[in-house]
Amino acid sequence: MASAFWDQVKASGLQVPTDRPLKELTAELTAMLGSSDPQRRDHTAFEVLAAWTARGVYDDLLAGLGDGMAAGLSPGLGENGTDTVFRRTFSVRMLAVCLERDNHQRLLPASTILTWGDQVAGWLLGERDLRSYVPTRGWAHALAYGADAFGALGDSAHVGLPELTVLLDVLAERILLPADGAVLNGEPDRLARAALRIVHRDLVPSNVLEVWVNRIAAGARPDLNAEADPFGAALLPQAFLRSLYLHLSVSRRRPAARADLLLALVDALRVSNPDLLVTGE
Repeated sequence: MASAFWDQVKASGLQVPTDRPLKELTAELTAMLGSSDPQRRDHTAFEVLAAWTARGVYDDLLAGLGDGMAAGLSPGLGENGTDTVFRRTFSVRMLAVCLERDNHQRLLPASTILTWGDQVAGWLLGERDLRSYVPTRGWAHALAYGADAFGALGDSAHVGLPELTVLLDVLAERILLPADGAVLNGEPDRLARAALRIVHRDLVPSNVLEVWVNRIAAGARPDLNAEADPFGAALLPQAFLRSLYLHLSVSRRRPAARADLLLALVDALRVSNPDLLVTGE
C-alpha cells in the first residue's frame, strides 16, 4: 500500500500530496532512508526528499529536517557489515542536500550549520562500514556521501577560516584511517572534490595547505615491513593525493593557492613513491 502511494507521488512529478500532513509524509520518508531495499531508499525516499528540499517545500522547516537527518547519523555507528549503515549514509546524503539549500537561499543561522558540521565530522571519523556498493542492497557509500556533505559545508558562508581548517584536518584524519580498500567507486575523487571546494574559498593560506598535504603524504608511503599488505594502509592516501592533483590541474577554477598546492602535491607524490616517481626521469 505504501509503495503504491509513493509510486503515485513519483508519477505526479513529485508533487506534494494534499491529503496527508507534510510532517507525516516526512516521517515516513525519513524512516525509508534506512531501508535495505534500494528502490524504497534511493529511488523513493531520497529522491522525493531531495526534490522537495530543492523546490523549497521545506524552506520554513529546513532546520528541523536537517536535525532529523543529523540524528540519523548515530544508530548503529561503529557496526560493520550490517544494514544500519544505510540510515547513516543516506542521512548524511540528505544533510548535504539541506546544506546546499542553505548555501543557495541563506535560510539558517550559523549556529545550526556549525552544529551540523560537528555532527557530520564526528560521524565520519566514527564510521566503520565503508562498503561502497552492497550486492542486492545498493549503495552505502559512506566516504562518498560524507565527502559531499563536507563539500557543502566548505561552501557555506557561515564557515570561516577556523572551521575550514578543521574540515581539512578531519578529512586528513579520515583519509589516514583504515579504509579496507574502499577506493574503487569514486571515493578519492569525491574526497578531492570536497577538499577543493574548501580550497576554492581562498581563505586557507598556502603554508597551511602544504602542512596538510604533507600530513597525508606521511601516511601514503607503503610500509614494506608490514606483515600484511604493505600497500593496504597507503592505498586511500595515495589515491586521494593523485585525485586532488588531477582535479586541481584540470579545474577551470583557479584558487589563489593553486600553484603552491600543485607543487606540494608533486613533492608529496614523489616522496611517497620514491621507486616510481624519480626526479629527472
